[in-house]
Amino acid sequence: MANSDPDKLIAKADKLTKLSLTRWNADWRNATGLYEQAAIAYRLAKKYEKAKEAFEMASKGQEMLSSPWDAAKHMESAAALAKEVGNWNQVSDLYRRSSELYIECGRSQPASDALAKGARALEDASPDEAIRLYNDACTALEDDGKEQMAFDLYRSATSLYIKLEKYTDAATLLLRWALAADKCSAAHSQCKAYLSAIIVYLYAHDFQQAEKCHNDCCQVDAFANSDQNRAATRLLSAYTDGDVEEIKRAAQSSTISNLDHVIIKLARKLPTGDVTALKRDTSDLQEDPLDEDDLT
Repeated sequence: MANSDPDKLIAKADKLTKLSLTRWNADWRNATGLYEQAAIAYRLAKKYEKAKEAFEMASKGQEMLSSPWDAAKHMESAAALAKEVGNWNQVSDLYRRSSELYIECGRSQPASDALAKGARALEDASPDEAIRLYNDACTALEDDGKEQMAFDLYRSATSLYIKLEKYTDAATLLLRWALAADKCSAAHSQCKAYLSAIIVYLYAHDFQQAEKCHNDCCQVDAFANSDQNRAATRLLSAYTDGDVEEIKRAAQSSTISNLDHVIIKLARKLPTGDVTALKRDTSDLQEDPLDEDDLT
C-alpha cells in the first residue's frame, strides 16, 4: 500500500510543511504523524540513516506543536540510530538536544539519562566527549537537587578519567561526588569518595596533594571520625615512613577493599614511585633545627 511506503510518507509530509503560493501555512500536525510513521517503517526495514532523519523531522514537528516531551523522545530515538550507523558527532549533538527538550519539560532525570546514554555510546569512539556528557548529566541532576541519583554517573565518569590516565581530573570529580553526597546526607558515600580521591593522588605519585586533600577532608566531621579516615591515615603514615611493605599492607585493608573496583585496582598497585625520598625529606626537616643566631 502507498501509505506504508516510508519514502512516500516523507514526500507527503515534506509537502505539508513547505509553503507555496497555494499553501500559506505549514500543516505540522498532519506532517508530524507522517514523519513518525515513516521513521518507524524505516527502522523496521533497518534503514537506520533514513529512520534517524525521519525521527529528527518528527521531533521538529512536535516542537512546532508545543510538545517538547514528544520532541525529546523522538530526538532520543534519532540519537540511538546515529549510534547504530556510527555517526559519532551526531550521537553527542542529538542526545544533547534531547536533554535540552526534557529540561524544557522540567524533567531533569530523563534529561540526565539522555546525556548518560550519549556518554556510554561514546566511551570508546570519543572518550573526551563522553566525559563532558557525563559531567553535564551530573549537573542536570545537581541543579535539580537530585544529587543521589547521580552517584552512578560520578562512578562511570571517574572510571573513564582513570582509564584515560587523567588522575587529577578523577580526584577532582571524586571530591565533587563527596560534596554531592554531603548535600543528600549520604555520609558513607561521602567518606568513600574522599578516601578514593586520596588513593588516586597517591597512585599519581602526588603525595603532597594527597596529604593536602586528607587535611582538607579531615575538616569534615563525618570523615574525621570514619573508618575511611583511619585507612587514609595509615596509608599516608606508611608513605611518610617510606615503608613500602606497610603501604602494601595498608592498601589491602578491608575499608579500601569496599571501595569501587577501579579504585581498589589502583590501591593494589601502590606505591607507584620511590617513597624513600619522602622519608629522606621528612628526616631532613627533623634534623635541621632552627638556628636563632643565623638570620640569613
